[in-house]
Amino acid sequence: MPSAPIMTSPSHVSKPIRTLVVDDSVVVRTVIERILNGNDRFVVVNKSSSAEQALAFLSENSVDLILLDIELPGQSGLAALPAILQAGAGVKVAILSGKCEEGSAAAVEALALGASDILSKPGSGSFGEQFPHALVERLNRLFDDDAQDMPPPASKPPAYPASQNATQPLACLGIGASTGGIHALSQLLDGLDAPLGVPILLTQHLPLSFTVYFAQQLARMTSLRVKVAETGDLLAPDTIYVAPGDANLQLRKGLHGRVTIQLNPERTPAGNLPGVDPMFASMAQAFGAGAAGIVLTGMGRDGTVGARDIVAAGGWVVAQDEASSVVWGMPGSVAGEGLTCAMMAPGEMMAFVARRGKVVA
Repeated sequence: MPSAPIMTSPSHVSKPIRTLVVDDSVVVRTVIERILNGNDRFVVVNKSSSAEQALAFLSENSVDLILLDIELPGQSGLAALPAILQAGAGVKVAILSGKCEEGSAAAVEALALGASDILSKPGSGSFGEQFPHALVERLNRLFDDDAQDMPPPASKPPAYPASQNATQPLACLGIGASTGGIHALSQLLDGLDAPLGVPILLTQHLPLSFTVYFAQQLARMTSLRVKVAETGDLLAPDTIYVAPGDANLQLRKGLHGRVTIQLNPERTPAGNLPGVDPMFASMAQAFGAGAAGIVLTGMGRDGTVGARDIVAAGGWVVAQDEASSVVWGMPGSVAGEGLTCAMMAPGEMMAFVARRGKVVA
């Protein structure tokens, strides 16, 4: 348990983040309440011991954040997650569990269902001094307003007006995402009515331990082939190449126009690994005006530098709109630079890409 309240900086002082804690352990509920109520940014408004109790509370009350355990009496937290998200109407759900380890199938499934983050819960009696600070830091990140650090909208007209048609047919599609991205990806792929006939590159900010389960989860979302990218892979149409958690997915164009994957283990200048920027940049080099990018929900600005390269090469970029984003950092940054030809919800993107990718001015 914390020895002193954990306060945030004055810039965070605003309307408290109303929080619901769902855990079957009275000790855990008490500790979490003490940690969050000792912080000027959060207030625990209810503690529930089961998913059923949580849903009953949500039917009459609104909250901003839910800390949800996986192992609960009756319906599990994972099974109840879709109903909780629906009842919460825009609420952010952070899974706090000792049975949903980073990289596990349950963790990836929770993210795919719409959880915003996965947090590891210490064992009984081992909360110590580090856990309270780590918990508050992670939860703060979910609510940090990326827009406040975002560059102002371009003063000149966007470099790529939405009304302008593509100059070349689509040759390669790249997708970048971070926080909330797995759920957005499921909606995006659900909107794919027919194969695009081009390779799809995907960089989702996840540790290496998630890669295998993430690829398996992705394969259940689509009929397209899904493959964890490896150096030397020759790009094939209608295959999704997933960046592993310890390398950037980049391309190399060789003799006779053959394009292969080249993995790069170096972090981006912003500290991302894998990074969207190097993926987009290499797509621009390999495919020029035939390259297109999609930037989904996520914290930070990863994708903006690479989007500039795609647009400079004659390609185009689509960003997730603010209303459907868990965090509008990455897509908002790209939009703020005037680099997007359209902004929309993930479920609408593939139909848009299919239409635009076939148009030649």
